[in-house]
Amino acid sequence: MNKPRVSSLVGIIIPTVISTILCIVVGSDGNTLIGLPIFSLCVGLAFTLQWVIFIPSYLYKTEKFFDLTGSATYLLLVSMALITAEAIQMRSLLIGVLISVWAIRLGGFLFTRVQSTGHDSRFTTLKTNFLTFLMVWTLQGLWITLTIAAGLCAMTSETQQPLGVYSLVGFTLWVLGFGIEVTADKQKKAFRSRLENERRFITHGLWAWSRHPNYFGEILLWTGIAIIAFPTLAGSDYVTLISPVFVWLLLSKLSGIPLLEKQAMQRWGTDPEYLRYKSNTPVLIPNIFRHYQR
Repeated sequence: MNKPRVSSLVGIIIPTVISTILCIVVGSDGNTLIGLPIFSLCVGLAFTLQWVIFIPSYLYKTEKFFDLTGSATYLLLVSMALITAEAIQMRSLLIGVLISVWAIRLGGFLFTRVQSTGHDSRFTTLKTNFLTFLMVWTLQGLWITLTIAAGLCAMTSETQQPLGVYSLVGFTLWVLGFGIEVTADKQKKAFRSRLENERRFITHGLWAWSRHPNYFGEILLWTGIAIIAFPTLAGSDYVTLISPVFVWLLLSKLSGIPLLEKQAMQRWGTDPEYLRYKSNTPVLIPNIFRHYQR
């Protein structure tokens, strides 16, 4: 068996195992449906939906529904958690609304971007190989599971607490993170829409303060969700606080920033202006004392 095939199989098995373990550890004291924890049912539904949509996506060799399916999954899990609750609590409703707003905005943004460009360069080779493409969809199931874990655990918990300081702090962080992410995406979209910027890199707006402000906003808003969820967690449920840590780790150390930084160096690594931008602009966390100036 060749290495790519082995890597793909590992990339399918490990996310599935991790999510299964999470279901065993978390949610046992939460609300149930047909005798099973709703938390576990939601996780199972997240993976099942990815695998179902993978089939036509592979057959037609298209990635156009990847991001849209991811966003739809978040909405489905939030709806399931709220609908199956014995009584909808304000904390659950707040978490559900915040996750839904984020999912609708980001899913619409990414889907529109793929539609306008006709393709997503990340999937050029991935979508032609069955196991590799299945691995990508499985990893999306893991991404959804781990990012929503804290919020979903709180929404399905039988232990409910009134909104308080944690909710206020978490909501504030979410609003700040969401605002940063939306603004950064709009600035970059506007920059790329101009033909004269086709081979250039953005250095203004939030991008003058951070080389990846959209990712910073993403990490911040999921941290906010975890803080809102915190008062209802107990025992093994605290494992779900890995949500914002996972988002930070994936975006800053594994797939997001490392990949984009490598691509940027390949394109502009010999450009003195880019090198100056890179040396004067923080990679992730904005710094008002150290930013790019023309």
